[in-house]
Amino acid sequence: MTLSIAHLGPPGTYTEQASVLYLNWLTKSTGVEATLSPYPTIPQSLRAVADGKDHLAVVPVENSIEGSVTTTLDTLWQLDSLQIQLALVLPIVHTLISCASSLDKIKTVYSHPQALAQCQGWLERFLPTVQIIISNSTTEALQRLEQETTTAAIASSRAAQLYNLPILATGINDYPENCTRFWVVSQGDAIASFETSKVTTSHTSLAFSMPANTPGALVKPLQIFAQRGINLSRIESRPTKRSLGEYLFFMDLEADVNEAQMQSALAELTIHTEILKILGAYNVLPIDAFS
Repeated sequence: MTLSIAHLGPPGTYTEQASVLYLNWLTKSTGVEATLSPYPTIPQSLRAVADGKDHLAVVPVENSIEGSVTTTLDTLWQLDSLQIQLALVLPIVHTLISCASSLDKIKTVYSHPQALAQCQGWLERFLPTVQIIISNSTTEALQRLEQETTTAAIASSRAAQLYNLPILATGINDYPENCTRFWVVSQGDAIASFETSKVTTSHTSLAFSMPANTPGALVKPLQIFAQRGINLSRIESRPTKRSLGEYLFFMDLEADVNEAQMQSALAELTIHTEILKILGAYNVLPIDAFS
């Protein structure tokens, strides 16, 4: 059986690069073959898995400079059938791609909102007067650059090679230690039989809503994990979209969901939350696993 991997396209995006790394690791470690399926947006790639069109999706969830990818979190909350299977971290180095003869000829810069935000300082310093235009991905605008010689895009050097386009500047992200964490997501344990056996997992991600916005409402959920010595590595709030001031909370915990302490914590957490969703228990694939 060949697995199909949904991801944000067109070809050349950082998500595609992460998908290729995961595909190669999966093939090397298990012998399973896989193909890539690009989609115009992150929600579309996740819904393709929920609808059974693809077996799994690779989606960005957090950047070290710009923080969480909120569209990923919001879509996972909406799609009950999806589970995180694995996490991987990809170093991100942005380049400015353009057919312009020099920086002072550029009038417009396109890219994904995350990439633009990660290069905001560089853009203000070197291209302070250009028009910034948001696109669905870092590579969406690349096909227009040969015809529009005053236009540039922020993407990877790999993307420039794929589209045979010149790079005007490289390493333009504001902080050199720039990396993005991705999640590999599938329906339930649909791909478990294809992966190497996992005795324990290092992380559990969950999300919950509160029955009411009252003083100290979040204190109890936090205490539940603190009292059991379970480390909270990330917490993020997102609006419920029902009413102003109502929030969902996303948490990453450094523990296996099947551990006794975690099972005890989750049982108590259910009492204090309105809706509780376990988004997945998984390991983080180290970068050297790709070599």
